[in-house]
Amino acid sequence: MTEQNQTTARIGPNSITRMAQALRHQHDEQVTARIFEAAGLTGHLAHPPTAMVDERDVTALHRALREELTAEQASAVSLEAGQLTGDYLLANRIPKPVQSILKPLPAGLSSRILLKAIERNAWTFAGSGQFQVNHQPSLTLTITNSPLCREAQSAHPVCDYYAGTFQRLFQVLVHPRTQVTETQCAATGATHCVFEVRWQ
Repeated sequence: MTEQNQTTARIGPNSITRMAQALRHQHDEQVTARIFEAAGLTGHLAHPPTAMVDERDVTALHRALREELTAEQASAVSLEAGQLTGDYLLANRIPKPVQSILKPLPAGLSSRILLKAIERNAWTFAGSGQFQVNHQPSLTLTITNSPLCREAQSAHPVCDYYAGTFQRLFQVLVHPRTQVTETQCAATGATHCVFEVRWQ
């Protein structure tokens, strides 16, 4: 989605609704309300979105999460929200016949098929950012201009939401011991956000 204007790019509603779900699970309604208010998204909390949302809302929510919680707390909430998004995609977006085909395949083959599908739908989670798959020298997923950490500054990677989503999908469809780690992040000054995928 390289030509989409940042002011009009949109992202799937899971980026909002699963964050609220994870916040309520790990904290409480008061903390959840405070963070959504800080992000200017109380309307989304009262009326959870069911259609694509402005990517600026997602950026604001992740910024508020990091400002209102400790780094460890924000990371844990973002990671769980990503895992919940993966669960939603498995239950509602990836056809069961496709899942039944992917699971028995060798991990290398099933990962390539899964990644082709992720690439086709990258605009639904990367917004105006750009998603790229690199198979060599190791499997990495790269997001340039990630909406999760746009204009953020941090001593450590902060795009745990993406890592959680990718990891859940890979663990269920490719290999149960898959680990996804963000090794580079724009918030730390890197050019791209890079996620390393390993299952050995």
